Amino acid sequence: MTEKEFIPSSYIKSVSSGKTTYKSPSNIALVKYWGKKANQIPANPSISFTLSKCATLTTVSYKKLDEPNTTFSFDIALDGKKEESFKPKISTFFERVYPYFPFLKEYHFEIETSNSFPHSSGIASSASGMSALALCLMELERNLNPDMTEDYFNQKASFLARLGSGSAARSIKGSIVQWGEHAEIEGSSNLYGIEYPHKIHSIFQNYCDTILLVDKGQKQVSSTVGHDLMHGHPFAEQRFNQAHENLSKLETVFAEGNLDGFISIVESEALTLHAMMMASQPYFILMKPNTLEIINKIWEFRETSKTHVCFTLDAGANVHVLYPENEKSQVQKFIEDELSPYCQGEQFIHDHVGNGAEKIN
Repeated sequence: MTEKEFIPSSYIKSVSSGKTTYKSPSNIALVKYWGKKANQIPANPSISFTLSKCATLTTVSYKKLDEPNTTFSFDIALDGKKEESFKPKISTFFERVYPYFPFLKEYHFEIETSNSFPHSSGIASSASGMSALALCLMELERNLNPDMTEDYFNQKASFLARLGSGSAARSIKGSIVQWGEHAEIEGSSNLYGIEYPHKIHSIFQNYCDTILLVDKGQKQVSSTVGHDLMHGHPFAEQRFNQAHENLSKLETVFAEGNLDGFISIVESEALTLHAMMMASQPYFILMKPNTLEIINKIWEFRETSKTHVCFTLDAGANVHVLYPENEKSQVQKFIEDELSPYCQGEQFIHDHVGNGAEKIN
């Protein structure tokens, strides 16, 4: 698919008003994307586990205006309260997707959204939030064009979600989603995420992820700024090549259920992401002392328990603890007994791999 194929030529039905609700999950990248080109195009491909419990629920109500507006007409509420601070981000998103949704200035939209995880918990809600909004708007377009195929619906939803937040491209489907062109992954695209097309061993299909809330404060450097610092970064090309190589290695790891190989790639990717931040100009550190304490505790426990627990990190201080479902009881006891004291308010969230977004009737 190309960008032009997501521009509708015309609509075959007229819709005066309606309401739609989608629940869309967050995701955790295993191979990280860090650095992007214009129009939210990733500098390297990435792959992620779609989560299940950490999700955004968004309802969009829409009513056709008597005359098309010159601007976008919408209100947005978080947890039932009007949230004016969200308006600039939604306006920017509407501007970006307007060429692909020419109906946007013909309606007034009421957007109501809430997260299943605690507000300001330190979990990035942009992936789940922007994908849920994109899906609701796609549902309106499907009402305008009922002949739309399911594949087109999902591809365009991912394409549009990406324009709001890059990682949101990976939150439409599950359980493993790949985004960004890669020579060995058929159908891969910089424009949208795809369900991983190669063999996946059963052990990875119900993998567990416990998110340790180390720091719930606002990051001192945003992900947008961090991505921009990859331009002219002295190690950027080596990093982009490494991401391609790790995706190639994962094909065998996923097919064979090779947990040791999985751990090696995933932990290396997490540490490389933060190494790139520390080698930027200006340089910065998003890990906190407790992040490092947790990593060392995980390494010690893995060695003594002979389990396959490992960690990954997003662009922040929180730690995602990954482990196979058949080791769940042992690892979760370790988390509760030994890792929770390093979390802010001893807070953590047990989650697992999910199947992607769903429409709520």
